[in-house]
Amino acid sequence: MAFVVARRSGQWEIRESVHTASGPHARTLATFRVLTDAVLEQAEAAAVRPFDRQEVRASAWRAGVPLGEPPADRAARALLGEVAAGHLPAPGLRRLVVDRLTEAAPLPDLEAGGSASEWAGASLEERGETLRDLLELTDRLPAPRRGVLRFPRLTAARGD
Repeated sequence: MAFVVARRSGQWEIRESVHTASGPHARTLATFRVLTDAVLEQAEAAAVRPFDRQEVRASAWRAGVPLGEPPADRAARALLGEVAAGHLPAPGLRRLVVDRLTEAAPLPDLEAGGSASEWAGASLEERGETLRDLLELTDRLPAPRRGVLRFPRLTAARGD
């Protein structure tokens, strides 16, 4: 089985254990900084034993490896960004995309509203700038009061 380990240089390796005449040995299948599909393909091509991509991804996730975005997710983000900007694909392409996505698998229900779809196409720079704006906003909020809260006395209204 293949597994992921960190190197001192800040890189990561996908390795597999093999049995040799002198005992077990770990072979390096690929060296990388961000785990992408190309890295997985390289490692799978170099593997001698059965290679399970899902297991390698799980091992990478547990190790804290930066994961590259799958090409389909990149394309979906780009398409959502274009749609949010008002640039729709041709009607035939829209129908093909909807048909293929509907046939692929059932989709989870998302909450109503377009806020998630508007941010799906946002670049990392736009997301970072928005986060900085939110942090600056929280810096300007008044500090909470310290100490015991005291409520005003309640008195009965006189109906004189």
